Amino acid sequence: MTSNRHNKVGRDTPERNGPGGRTADDTVLDAARDCVLAVGVRRTTLTDIARRAGVSRMTLYRRWPDVRTIVADLMTREWVGLGDTLQPPDDGRPVRPRMVDGLVTGVRAFRDHPLLRKIIEVDPELLLPYVLDRCGASQLVFLELFEEALRAGHADGTIRPDHPVRQARSVLLVVQSFVLSAPTMLDDADPDLDSDAFDAELRHILERMLAP
Repeated sequence: MTSNRHNKVGRDTPERNGPGGRTADDTVLDAARDCVLAVGVRRTTLTDIARRAGVSRMTLYRRWPDVRTIVADLMTREWVGLGDTLQPPDDGRPVRPRMVDGLVTGVRAFRDHPLLRKIIEVDPELLLPYVLDRCGASQLVFLELFEEALRAGHADGTIRPDHPVRQARSVLLVVQSFVLSAPTMLDDADPDLDSDAFDAELRHILERMLAP
């Protein structure tokens, strides 16, 4: 992935100066994640986050004006952190099967992510702007990943040649629906309607969508 991917993540791109490439922002975002998982976004306050992060409220205010902007950066970090599952390493196979495998694995990882599950359960309105109004930072990163893979698939002949930007956006629409809406369709009591069955259906859709 090019460096442009990282330039799109978050409000700024802070220097990595902690162990394992972590930043002071990560400490705050970790604290925000713990608070949201415990009580949801609406019941989380800047004071809660500051206390858990071990910083002052003024430290938070210098970077984030309110809880929702912290949570927006948290969602970006968490979702982009799953990006590697969407683009598995080159193992010598053609592009299309690797891309489809990555997308199916990534959708399952997103669907089961505890932060996403908590937001859908308690604060679903936070997701509406990214479904109905605009692309968020993580969606822009995924579009870039998809375009890169699609162009490679065009080059090796395993993906149907077409407008790569439109194809990438169409792929995002499909996988996004399987992340956000699939739980409303699942019936774990019926093996034909459980999550494995829908993952297989997603694989079939993507294969038919991308095959030459």
